[in-house]
Amino acid sequence: MSRIGKAPIEVPEGVTVTIDGALVKVKGPKGELEQTIDSEIGVELNDNVVTLTRNSDHKNHRSKHGLYRALVNNMVEGVSKGYTIRLELVGVGYRASSAGQDLTLSLGYSHQIILRLPEEIKLKAETKKGENPYVELTSHDKQLIGTVAAKIRSLRKPEPYKGKGIRYAGEQIRRKAGKTAAK
Repeated sequence: MSRIGKAPIEVPEGVTVTIDGALVKVKGPKGELEQTIDSEIGVELNDNVVTLTRNSDHKNHRSKHGLYRALVNNMVEGVSKGYTIRLELVGVGYRASSAGQDLTLSLGYSHQIILRLPEEIKLKAETKKGENPYVELTSHDKQLIGTVAAKIRSLRKPEPYKGKGIRYAGEQIRRKAGKTAAK
């Protein structure tokens, strides 16, 4: 059995899981999520513990077993605790500001970049004196917040020579040595 797939998912207090055929709905204090599960994977709810089973040891079934268990676990954790991703803007003149669901970024281009974020994501952009500006994204949906963070990071990826760009908080950028003058 898959080590990830066979692990049971404990449903915390205040979270309800409903299984309707191939559709799993999870509702909690932070929000509501749903996921369609492949028919080859069985889902059971007993005494606030969700377990996933598979039909056979076929390679396709084994891979889906771990995948769907991880997706359901992320949904349960998201609606109970939520997820937060923090992005740092490293570079001279790089700025970020937020107004509602609009994120305005100044990243050294000739224009500002304005992104409209989905309603499920809470946005916080702040600039403190002496520190790099940062953007903090909070949501109950791990897939959505990861996609949005990757989109923001792709606007100006960290470069290895000076380290400028948008990076995840705590991310280590592998630095390269620049050119050296020949003598």
